[in-house]
Amino acid sequence: MSAIPDVKAILKQQREERPWLDHLIRAAGRFQQQRGDYYAAGITYFTVLALFPLLMVGFSAAGFVLVGNPDLLDTVREKVTENVDGSMGDQLKSLIDQAIDSRTGVGVIGLLGALYAGLGWMANLRAALTEQWDQKHEPDNFVKTKIVDLGALVGLALALVVSLGLSAISSGAVGKRLLALVNLDEVPGVGIVLRVVSIALALLASWAVFVWVIARLPREPVTIKSAMRAALLAAVFFEIFKQIATFYLKSVLGSPAGAAFGPIIGIMVFSFFTARIILFATAWAATADENLAMVAVLPPDPAVISPRVEVRTGPSVAGGIALVGAGALAALGISGARKRR
Repeated sequence: MSAIPDVKAILKQQREERPWLDHLIRAAGRFQQQRGDYYAAGITYFTVLALFPLLMVGFSAAGFVLVGNPDLLDTVREKVTENVDGSMGDQLKSLIDQAIDSRTGVGVIGLLGALYAGLGWMANLRAALTEQWDQKHEPDNFVKTKIVDLGALVGLALALVVSLGLSAISSGAVGKRLLALVNLDEVPGVGIVLRVVSIALALLASWAVFVWVIARLPREPVTIKSAMRAALLAAVFFEIFKQIATFYLKSVLGSPAGAAFGPIIGIMVFSFFTARIILFATAWAATADENLAMVAVLPPDPAVISPRVEVRTGPSVAGGIALVGAGALAALGISGARKRR
């Protein structure tokens, strides 16, 4: 009969022989200990919550564009008439007119809602990143905190614009157009080169955003070197996840139920797993050897010396009577013994 292997001993040996495995286990432990899934769910909630005010802002912007361009408005109405017949088409045209008439109010409400949801999203993200770094942050003034969060939100938006710009340049359609402009679209093997360049630019764009998120969004300063390495890890997994998500959306949106609920479910899944990737990469950076070496060891709690004082009081009345009686009996006993002698 073979002996049962000691899993803990084997795992300990493997961790000692493979530093990357030891680092991975430390990062996973930090992620779970600091409630990574809980914060990822909170980030997903605020992401979905921000969609509706952003849609309102989009409708308001479309209303202003259509008012300023009557020809485009007529074209939209013609397309609605051509593709949707009967009462449904009339209702759509009525909705378009209502959206145009209420564009200012819808835009203001949408901006306020987007600001509220955006600040909540940023506060949750920064709290999650701070937790993964295991930092102790003293809360600042409420107004100051919101102003700082707003600045971080604007900075992240700019980083996303740069990332989306690089992704757009690296997309197949834009890349082919650029090659066509310089008459290189028919060169043999150019498709493979374009694909490799597209992936490289997409990784670069994601890496830049993740460096910003991991290194600059925690509420206390962190090391940029560890953040850069962790951001590369996050960018690789994020690109793999994007490819999987693309196939998922194609399969889900093919059914009637998927067409109705697939987009919102896709957004929730995409947001949740993206948040998990970012938080796990942050845990990876926080548990790097150079960062663990800088963790301050907290001093032990001060010793409290509490003297113990016992106050011994004299015997009570009943105790005194008992003692007197015992003494009297002892004296009589001694006296009787002397007489017998």
